[in-house]
Amino acid sequence: QVQLVESGGGLVQPGGSLRLSCAASGFTVGDYAIGWFRQAPGKKREGVSCIGRSDGDTYYADSMKGRFIISRDAAENTVYLQMNKLKPEDTAVYYCRAVGLREYWGQGTQVTVSS
Repeated sequence: QVQLVESGGGLVQPGGSLRLSCAASGFTVGDYAIGWFRQAPGKKREGVSCIGRSDGDTYYADSMKGRFIISRDAAENTVYLQMNKLKPEDTAVYYCRAVGLREYWGQGTQVTVSS
């Protein structure tokens, strides 16, 4: 069964950190470009970061540069998003997406940044 499962979300204070996981089953993450997206209430879904399929090149949206790090663990078949220096405006549901021969989305994980 092909599946993407996000985890690692939660409530964190401003300035704190979280690490999100996107675990894949039924396909190999190295064969797909994997991206993280987020959607805040009342806003459109936006791209956060992605990692390339073969070359592993990474991309970050401007507001995430220097704070977020995307990585891939082939042994775990998982892509991670390390989020540091979190701000209240980072509050959103975070989704991962795999694009290759087909496209898959996870169900999302809630991140809330609040004091």
